[in-house]
Amino acid sequence: MRIVALKEANPGENRVPVTPQTVEKLVRLGASVALECGIGDRVMIDDGAYREAGAELGADREALLAQADALLTVGPPPLEVVAGLRPGAVTLGFLDPFFEPALVRALAERGVSAFAMELVPRTTYAQKMDALSSQASLAGYAAVVVAAERSGKAFPMMSTPAGTIPPARVFVVGAGVAGLQAIATARRLGARVEAYDTRPVVKEQVRSLGARFVEIDVGETGQTAQGYARELTPEQLAEQRRQMAKVVAGADVVITTAQVFGRAAPKIVSADMVAGMRAGSVIVDLAASTGGNVEGTVAGREVMTEGGVLIVGLTNMPGQVARDASQVYANNLYLLIEHAWDAEARRLDLEPTDEVVGACLLTHEGAVRDERVAALSERTR
Repeated sequence: MRIVALKEANPGENRVPVTPQTVEKLVRLGASVALECGIGDRVMIDDGAYREAGAELGADREALLAQADALLTVGPPPLEVVAGLRPGAVTLGFLDPFFEPALVRALAERGVSAFAMELVPRTTYAQKMDALSSQASLAGYAAVVVAAERSGKAFPMMSTPAGTIPPARVFVVGAGVAGLQAIATARRLGARVEAYDTRPVVKEQVRSLGARFVEIDVGETGQTAQGYARELTPEQLAEQRRQMAKVVAGADVVITTAQVFGRAAPKIVSADMVAGMRAGSVIVDLAASTGGNVEGTVAGREVMTEGGVLIVGLTNMPGQVARDASQVYANNLYLLIEHAWDAEARRLDLEPTDEVVGACLLTHEGAVRDERVAALSERTR
């Protein structure tokens, strides 16, 4: 089986789907690996390191695609890349299937079998393949570093001969993978941290990291079988914002991480709440790519409000630490390939009845297998 990876088409994407370490592992499985020249330039991995690991390097993208049995990507491949794949080829990567219906249709119509890394099941066994979680953890870390760089406030408490500097107050909204890592990072930097999540089950995790869990009563809440927070009703969101306003107003830094799988992000921090913050405060909205949790967030940009509050809407926060993000993502991809690998045939076994393969195999044999995505794709034709 010939596994191919190209340089990412999105100029804002500096992660890579394959590293020299995973090339070695893929070759040991019995695959051949072909890469576009310069694929690792953005993470300071030169072509020589890939060659030494056993990969072939080429500059002709069309030829590489035409020979690909499997294509590894970070973000959704452009439609012209899909058109260059032969029917029966396989792709593995983030596909953003709920927001890229045209891409999903193109993959199915081309006869490409596509693994969507967003759909890897959240089970104990599949945890090592869970790219969403690995990238979210790095996003939570990077969000705090970005906030610290842009804030005029030192995070730790400091005692000086001229007086004592109080610690920065950080408020983290959402205590999933990204939120918990943000809490841990802010605490390591010495900040005073408060956090809120609609799922009471995470309260002890927040406290174990040294943060205060903010109690907000919005009625019945909970989480899905996959561990995601359930979507709140409009009435619950309004009550949440009302009770949260005081905490937001007292924070030097607010980091929002709330996302609903397959839906636009809920608006949690209103414009009035932002206006109530002190000048010089910073908000980092990790949900910017799906609409943002904050009124005033602009995806891909940093916006200063009239009141002097900076809203950071960077859409590729793991890319702030691209080398490490690439390392863990490439391992996620390799471990999924290893799981589905037929050692005798030396190729992927696309068995839909397999617990992991069946969950994340989005398109196969000309069909969109996920009912939710298929319905969306038909509605948007």
